[in-house]
Amino acid sequence: MEKQIKVLFLFSEKKTPIMPTEASHKLIPMTDFVIEYYSNEGYADLQTLRLMKNYANLLRKPLTLGMFVPVDPKGNVLKEPKNYTSWKSLDHNNVKRNDTAGFEEYTEYQKAEKNCLFEGFTIAYNGYSVVRIVASYDQSIEISFNKNDLLSTAFADIESLTVFDDIYLTVNALKSIGIKK
Repeated sequence: MEKQIKVLFLFSEKKTPIMPTEASHKLIPMTDFVIEYYSNEGYADLQTLRLMKNYANLLRKPLTLGMFVPVDPKGNVLKEPKNYTSWKSLDHNNVKRNDTAGFEEYTEYQKAEKNCLFEGFTIAYNGYSVVRIVASYDQSIEISFNKNDLLSTAFADIESLTVFDDIYLTVNALKSIGIKK
């Protein structure tokens, strides 16, 4: 008599992780990120491990001015074009376009804005050798950058910013980690 062996295979749909809490778009220390994710997911799979690796790589990046405010390819701060918010809010301007004659300044700013990893920062001072930025939602969060190398004078990498309670990641930063917002 042959024994029949029944095997049950469980398949799960591959999903991009969605963080269910407010911390999903805040910059937090790596240990908090891991604990927060596991407390909501309860298991680790390859997607989860990839997410952890992507976040760790983000935290290691050297801090540059272009992560906070739009800059040109040479690192100069770009001034927001007149009526940019209204222009950007139009659906047809929120996608890649080739027919933007007369709006080059707008598209250059929009492209530079997509390189920003953090939301809500504005220029507080743009001097000869230093650029100082502040978080518009918390004026106590202030970071200075040397204009020669465009690096922060006080913070070496993104992870060093976790000393602040409220620094928010942009949608593009979340995508680079692998999180849908």
